[in-house]
Amino acid sequence: MADEKDSGNGPVRGRPWDLVVSTVLLELVGLAFSGITTLLAWPFGWLPDPGLAAFVTTMLAFGPAVEWYRAGPPRRLAVVAALLALAMTTVVLAAATNWALPSPAGPDAGILVGYLLAVPVAVAVLAWFLDRANDA
Repeated sequence: MADEKDSGNGPVRGRPWDLVVSTVLLELVGLAFSGITTLLAWPFGWLPDPGLAAFVTTMLAFGPAVEWYRAGPPRRLAVVAALLALAMTTVVLAAATNWALPSPAGPDAGILVGYLLAVPVAVAVLAWFLDRANDA
């Protein structure tokens, strides 16, 4: 990319928007993997826990954010802001999901939907803080 600078000593940071897009795409890959696992295990009577799907999806999706964080000097405020954004967005979206779908949604569905939708928000906050710190 034209806006990247390579000093030759580690990973190169791109644009924050690219980080969020790659996180969303990796989340979709993680959800597809969890769905295929569920479909393959269902005939044998094993249904994975929704928390397992969230864990697998998050581990796949946070890779680019971790690499982006390692590419520059550590900024603890960026991590704290990203974790707060993750927690607050998860709670708000879980409440909205449970309000919108009270009967079909099980007790874990709201928190799962809220968490999975909050991960890109948290990555966007992290990227914004890290990008702002690099500009200063």
